[in-house]
Amino acid sequence: MRNTIQARDVDGNTEPTHTVEVVCANCGYDLDESELEADTCSDCGQPLNLKESVSIQVTTLPPVFGDTL
Repeated sequence: MRNTIQARDVDGNTEPTHTVEVVCANCGYDLDESELEADTCSDCGQPLNLKESVSIQVTTLPPVFGDTL
């Protein structure tokens, strides 16, 4: 399952756009939301262990201070 959350302001801070991907840790099968509640992977049949990865996209850069090369 892949879920992308768009950038937003939270209490004066910017939460960047990020994508969360959940797969079966045993076989790497991309699970959908209904399969997350199961006890076994519907692809490999092993007990369901989830592997979650998060990728963050840079939306703004802070100003650079000091000398740069």
